[in-house]
Amino acid sequence: MEEFHKVRRLPPYVFEQVNRLKASARSRGADIIDLGMGNPDLPTPKAIVDKLCEVVRDPRTHRYSSSRGIPGLRRAQANYYARRFGVKLDPDSQVVATLGSKEGFANMAQAITAPGDVILCPNPTYPIHAFGFIMSGGVIRSLQAEPDDGFIPALERGIRHSIPKPLALILNYPSNPTALVASLDFYKEVVAFARKNDIIILSDLAYSEIYFDGNPPPSVLQVPGAIHVAVEFTSMSKTFSMPGWRMGFAVGNERLISALTRVKSYLDYGAFTPIQVAAAHALNGDGADIAEVRDVYRKRRDVMVDAFSRAGWTIPAPAASMFAWAPIPEPFKHLGSLEFSKLLIEHADVAVAPGVGFGEHGDDHVRIALVENEHRIRQAARNIKRFLASSAKQPNNVVPLAAHR
Repeated sequence: MEEFHKVRRLPPYVFEQVNRLKASARSRGADIIDLGMGNPDLPTPKAIVDKLCEVVRDPRTHRYSSSRGIPGLRRAQANYYARRFGVKLDPDSQVVATLGSKEGFANMAQAITAPGDVILCPNPTYPIHAFGFIMSGGVIRSLQAEPDDGFIPALERGIRHSIPKPLALILNYPSNPTALVASLDFYKEVVAFARKNDIIILSDLAYSEIYFDGNPPPSVLQVPGAIHVAVEFTSMSKTFSMPGWRMGFAVGNERLISALTRVKSYLDYGAFTPIQVAAAHALNGDGADIAEVRDVYRKRRDVMVDAFSRAGWTIPAPAASMFAWAPIPEPFKHLGSLEFSKLLIEHADVAVAPGVGFGEHGDDHVRIALVENEHRIRQAARNIKRFLASSAKQPNNVVPLAAHR
């Protein structure tokens, strides 16, 4: 049976191949250490859960909620931006709650994209950044992911070689998957370029609070004039260990927020009201919960970098995010990230995310998520050390199972 048009536009979901292999190994009794999916394992702070339980006992909160977010939640997000970034937002016109940043990106794409619109997007990047627009009829022009001196020239080439002129530019720093961090000076250059060329900026700031070098990542909205062209997406999933709660935000340019709000009004009634109240309670807190989460990821990062290095796999220490972007060891680089990821499951009982799942320019890396405790991370390193030693002695015996089929 022929697939539907929009489904045909999507590539094979490479992560599913790893997931099937992981499930098969577990069914055979293997103890797989899963560093693949960025699914936080830390519990949601008790005060947030307590607030949810308190509010859920009120039957009035069980009715349909507000798609754009209850007023108290939008005010809490605006106050967070004022404290954290010094950015003033109108909670009534410049803030909308989303069901996580992923839903926000997908529905923004639905709101602003006409068939054939060109979107400038880093490669590699989080899949929804590209595929939300592809599903909406847009065309992706890939950019480098590094926020360095080559970025503006890449934007200029994107303008010069695109017909029609690009509609929007995607930014994602701290980046998923690369963990790269952008500076405020970088954002100033990009905002100036976007305003000059009448391009929308859509910034994913989901990892703004997971940083390790003492320098909090900035918001693009800190740049004077950015509010005229930019919308930023944030999420409570990682900051407060609330992934299953599905709570995020889009903030910024009033016209773009209005478009997103209108599309959402046709599609959902918003998150369950007690979740929204508990989320507002979290945002209005003193930041202690955020600091604890950050400290856990910092310790895991340090253990992972040290233990994997001792195992023979040198991985650059990420400055932010809950991921490490790990170059494939040289003896395996020719296999590509998907086959190398399969090898790690089959021979080391360790699951990682293939870099190619984030774009073809990520195929020489894998993404390692810091979602297991320090003991399990050290265990993964020991397994990988045995695998690397075995493959060095008998390279012909270390072949992905798929190659035998």
